[in-house]
Amino acid sequence: MRAKVSIKATKHPAEEEEEEEANTMPVTTTLLNNSLYHHRPHLLFSSSPSSKLPWFRSRLAPRRLRSFGPLSIRSAANAAIHEAADADAGMDPVQRLLMFADECILVDENDRVAGHESKYNCHLMERIEKENLLHRSFSVFLFNSKYELLLQQRSATKVTFPLVWTNTCCSHPLYRESELIEENALGVRIAAQRKLLDELGLYAEDVPVDQFIPLTRMLYKAPSDGKWGEHELDHLLVIVRDVIVHPNPDEVADVKYVNRGQLRELVRKVDAGEDGLKLSPWFRLIVDNFLFKWWDHVEEGTLKQAADIENIHKLT
Repeated sequence: MRAKVSIKATKHPAEEEEEEEANTMPVTTTLLNNSLYHHRPHLLFSSSPSSKLPWFRSRLAPRRLRSFGPLSIRSAANAAIHEAADADAGMDPVQRLLMFADECILVDENDRVAGHESKYNCHLMERIEKENLLHRSFSVFLFNSKYELLLQQRSATKVTFPLVWTNTCCSHPLYRESELIEENALGVRIAAQRKLLDELGLYAEDVPVDQFIPLTRMLYKAPSDGKWGEHELDHLLVIVRDVIVHPNPDEVADVKYVNRGQLRELVRKVDAGEDGLKLSPWFRLIVDNFLFKWWDHVEEGTLKQAADIENIHKLT
């Protein structure tokens, strides 16, 4: 009679570590399962093809999410969670993680790179005022073929300026090699393409990097709620494309296209305090100083003639 051989499956130490962390950190596990797996693949895959999937099409199996450099995914997330937990316990968990995961590019008033700092610290008004922290940002203005501008309303969970209406996409290039490229503002354009995927579900082919036209730069400072605010050197980009958007609810509450007359009516309502409408401070500065002049060039196909990329406009 043959002896029965019992084969016991063994687990890789990394799997055991992940299971242990999953059992002891329910908050982190919930965050990963509900938010990062589905909404933020770019945080989890720095080089994987899956990083190109927008949040709404990404339903990734946990085994695909095992490694993040030398750390497990849960270990990386746990580090960010622990760092932020005591500081802002009431903050939306996805926004909290991004506040510590994203490293913004610090610049001087001539847009020269001066270092890097967490998104969290870059938006603390106390740090802005005491250390004059200034970071690089971008604002995208996407027009369709009918010359209508796509606006978004920021989500209610945004740390700065929640539920205000603003331009198509506003964010920051990160302190990484590809987004630090200075020539022809390539790093900023790459960052814009990344965030349009993240916020509005637009693939790279929907918004090709070479179709963004850098028009100018502006420097501004704006407090949000006392604790938080903005101090940015903002690169203003225009692109003309017909797209179908799939807004990420972590970032965007609503979207709409407007023509010139509709935008003027929106501004009138904001100024009159109607319907609780608000505009982001950077968008209002751009509307008041640049946007309607650019609109002429959009309609005439002469946008490049409007470019003024050498100057930095200091606006308040």
